[in-house]
Order: sequence, then C-alpha cells, then structure tokens
Amino acid sequence: MKAEYDLSKMKARKNPYASKLKKPVTMRLSEDVVLYFKAMATEAGVPYQSLINLYLRDCVAKHRKVQITWPARV
Repeated sequence: MKAEYDLSKMKARKNPYASKLKKPVTMRLSEDVVLYFKAMATEAGVPYQSLINLYLRDCVAKHRKVQITWPARV
C-alpha cells in the first residue's frame, strides 16, 4: 500500500445509490403503534424506524391496501 495517493486526476461521477436514499418525513403515530414497533425492533436488533420502513416496503411490494370503514353518521 502506498503512503499517499494522488486523487487529483480522478474524475467525478454521479452516486449510483442517490436514487435509493431515504427521504426524511414527519409522521404522527399513535403511542401504542410506536411502542409495538420499538418492542419488535428490540427483539430483531434493528432500529425501529428501519423496521417500520421494512414493513411499509413489504406493503408496497404486495400491493396491500387498507380497508377503512367509518361509522355511519346518525
């Protein structure tokens, strides 16, 4: 291994992973939902935000849709 490398002749190039970067968002989640994912994340040994992302990514991959039924107004 050389003691020093000359990087001045290197050409710049685009980051091939830039399109896969995560986008920071702010979400309001129920406390019980956060506690649920934190507990699962602790068991799995991963950060809870990563676990939530994996779960949502799985929903996207399987084209899951939430079925919402609102109570009828009286």
